[in-house]
Amino acid sequence: MAATAETQDRAYEHTARERQPSSEQRERQPAPSPSEQRSTREEREQAPVVSTGVGTVVASVGVGVPSTIVPNAEISGRLGVQEDWIVRRTGIRSRHIAQPQERLATHATDAARRALDRAGIAPAEVDMVLVATTTSDEILPNAAPLVAHALGAARAGAFDIGAACTGFLSALQVGASQVESGRARCVVVVGADFMSRITDPGDRSTAAVFADGAGAVVLCATAGSGRIGPVVLGADGAGADYILVERKEELIRMRGHETFREAVARLSLVTLQALHAADVGLEQIDLFVYHQANGRILAAVGERLDLSSERVVDCIGEYGNTSAATLPLALAFSEREGRLNAGDRVLLGAFGAGFTWGATVIEWGAQ
Repeated sequence: MAATAETQDRAYEHTARERQPSSEQRERQPAPSPSEQRSTREEREQAPVVSTGVGTVVASVGVGVPSTIVPNAEISGRLGVQEDWIVRRTGIRSRHIAQPQERLATHATDAARRALDRAGIAPAEVDMVLVATTTSDEILPNAAPLVAHALGAARAGAFDIGAACTGFLSALQVGASQVESGRARCVVVVGADFMSRITDPGDRSTAAVFADGAGAVVLCATAGSGRIGPVVLGADGAGADYILVERKEELIRMRGHETFREAVARLSLVTLQALHAADVGLEQIDLFVYHQANGRILAAVGERLDLSSERVVDCIGEYGNTSAATLPLALAFSEREGRLNAGDRVLLGAFGAGFTWGATVIEWGAQ
């Protein structure tokens, strides 16, 4: 990583020139016969696909959340409900809410910087910054270039990924693919959303649910097999109007009952699909980290898959639904609580607007 791009380019050009035969050498080389050409083509077509020998590990996780905490008491009166009604319906007791002057890019940068510090990696070593978000500060530019600039990741490519609450998992897929293909060696993946910016404060179905926050992980290359399994992603645009933010209103509208049913069904199924893809069983997973959409969804998925509550992370009580940020926030929460340790197998699963959904199995830790 120490070599500059210019130095690497010069080295590549020098090596390429050395490998090219001179015109005199080319003249002396006999042309391959038709049979030799067929043999070479057949060998090439029959040759197995060779792995790059590079895997991906999650080196660290970091978070960045607004300091303002809003308890149910500040919301219940406005909605005309009791505080315990919110807890029963959502599992949420409080949430972090950004103030008007706060910027999503700032909290996304804080999360990424903490993750890099914990991994012991300098921003100059980052090849790519991906930000999964629905609520960037401006329509243009994307949040990712702003985060990369604020970090000092001057040589990194940067772009946003929009897949609603499945965004972080989608970004994880992109980042891991870049590393495993050899196109990058270090990728920062951020999930960040300020959902309060698009929530109607008087809407009972959403006002007590959505919240603000950011979380990030650092993906690094490792020799041999990686620790991120196949990422199973799915989508069904037939459910597009179940969770919708129209430009003319710019507020989230959600059909709660239908969304609940779809979320439970899709998360349960994609869990089994991801386990099959990773060739592991339910009993081999130490921790199930699902998108923190609603406490009742978490309980229903756990019940459908016959999982004990101790194996299903539930931190929605203090964070609320932060959309693309919930998975990294839940990972950091689990690590902080001593429930996530190096070597643990973790199932990550998410479901969101679109509909979009996905899951994967990771082995926690870089060592």
